Order: sequence, then C-alpha cells, then structure tokens
Amino acid sequence: MLHAPHWKPDVLGEGFRSLTLDLEADDEGPVVATLVSFLPPSPLVPAAGTVDAVLYLHGWSDYFFQAGLARFWAGQGVAFYALDLRKYGRSLRPGQSEGYVSDLAEYDADIEAALAAMEEDVRVRYGTGMRTTLMAHSTGGLVAALWADRFPGRLQALILNSPWLELSGSSMLRFATNGLLEPVARRRPKARLKIPEFGFYYRSISSAMDGEWEVDPRWRPPFSFPVRAGWIKAVLAGHARVAQGLDIRVPILLLASAASTISPVWNPDMLRTDSVLDVSLMVQRGVLLGPEITVYRFEGALHDTLLSALQVRTRVYTGMERWARAFMLPD
Repeated sequence: MLHAPHWKPDVLGEGFRSLTLDLEADDEGPVVATLVSFLPPSPLVPAAGTVDAVLYLHGWSDYFFQAGLARFWAGQGVAFYALDLRKYGRSLRPGQSEGYVSDLAEYDADIEAALAAMEEDVRVRYGTGMRTTLMAHSTGGLVAALWADRFPGRLQALILNSPWLELSGSSMLRFATNGLLEPVARRRPKARLKIPEFGFYYRSISSAMDGEWEVDPRWRPPFSFPVRAGWIKAVLAGHARVAQGLDIRVPILLLASAASTISPVWNPDMLRTDSVLDVSLMVQRGVLLGPEITVYRFEGALHDTLLSALQVRTRVYTGMERWARAFMLPD
C-alpha cells in the first residue's frame, strides 16, 4: 500500500494537516482516502511507552470538519486523526459515485492505510508506538463496529456517536427491504433509488440555515448523496450482522440523543433531537455489540451529538472525558 510521502496543511487551518492515502483503483479509476491530523504539543505517554491516538470516521454523505473534537482530544494529550473515507469529502474525485461501496469491508483498506500512516507519524514525532481508539459517527459507526469485531485485539476502546446499527422501523422492515433490493443490486448495483430526502438535518447544523456550523456543501450536501442499490444492500448486510450480535472485547461508549424526531415535514424539535435515526432502536442494537458498553443519552442533542447547541455539547464532551479517564486513558 502506497501513500503520499508527506503531509500538507489542511483546509481546517492552523495545526491541521492532511495526507492522501493511495488505495487500489476500482472500475471508476484511482481511489484514495485522506487522513487529517491534529496533534497535542505534549502527548500523554503511559508507563508502557505508547501514545494514545484516536481515529475518527465520519458518517454518510459527510466528511471531517469537527475541529472542536480534534482540539478536545489534543487537550487530553491524545493524538487525533480523522479519515475521509474513499469517495467522500477530501477523497472524492471527479467521476466517482459519491460514497459508494458494494461491501462495507472495502473500508478495511482505508482503515489499515490510515493506521499504518498514524503509526509512522507517531513514531517519527514522538519516538514511540501507539494504542488506538476508534471513534465514529452514524454510518461510520456501523463500519467501525464491524471492523472492530472482525479484527480483535487492534483497539484500546471504541466510541460510537449515534451509530446507524439498524434500519429505522424494525428488523422486519430490513428483511423486506433487502428482498426487494436483491435483484436490483445484483443487476444494477449503482442504480439510484428514489428515497425522499428532506434536508432537515442539514438545516439543523448548517450556519447557512438554522445551525451554527460552517460546512462545505460539496462534501456535506443539503440533500445527501444519491442512494444506490448496491450501497444500501451493503448497509443492510451490516445491520443484519449487528442483529446477530458482535463480540467486541474492548470498552464501548455509545453517545446518542435522548429522543428522535423523524418526520416528512419540518418540526422545530429537530433542532434538539435526532432527526435522522431512531435512538431507541439504536440503543437496543448497541447493547449487542459486546460485553462492556456504556450508553450516554443527552437531552437536546442532535444526530451528531457534538454538533448540538453549546450547552448540550459541553455535557457530551464532559461525559466523554469522564468515560475516557475511566476506560481508555492511563492513570
């Protein structure tokens, strides 16, 4: 696996760097992932002599822009990295089907390339090894959980921010949907499905609307990337695997809103609830991931709990720090 020989300044500004990771080409041409870093001036180094590092995975139709999250981890003495997966954000190339994979395991290559680059970066900067916590949001949370289950012993901990662990509704809906998708996904995997997209979550986060965050509409579009048959079939297969129960043998933190507001019409409650996923179903599936799971639910939180209003996200960060001190970071 090859990657670019050096880091460059990132679009997020001072202290942020990015590295292009070259992956194996597919039927649409060259494929890359992009690793973003924000490092503490003085990392927390436990007695074992390794630096703690976090690798963050974004969600569907998204990219990494949460600079406050990077600064939070650096403030804990943790080396922070985030990965724009293939065909997302910084990694999206002209002519590619945005966000498309036919199997979530395709992201194994992205994650492995990122971990190798992180290990090299930590070794060069700090002269030591690292131990890794994987943190992920929404669809990235599904990818992260499945990866952690398939590759035991690689992580120190797993943090999931509103992970997409089941199709909203029920497992019966998943089974029915999968049956309808099968012939289309088999014959025309990149066929675009006509799925309503209302843009309410974008409205709740974007500073151009009712939110407070500056997001690039090229990389986080108001109405989502096209949903393709092969991609949603891959997601449903991941949901089915979670429903069977995983065996992730590290501490897991699940962050979620206290409530959902899912509706085809705008509701002001969408500014203080999860307007994308059913959080009750999320938590039901979350407890199937492994034997050591902590669930924090926050009144007033959005789908990305760390993009919630200041008072709410302050509580999220406080809870995450408390958990990290107990289960992830050294004494």
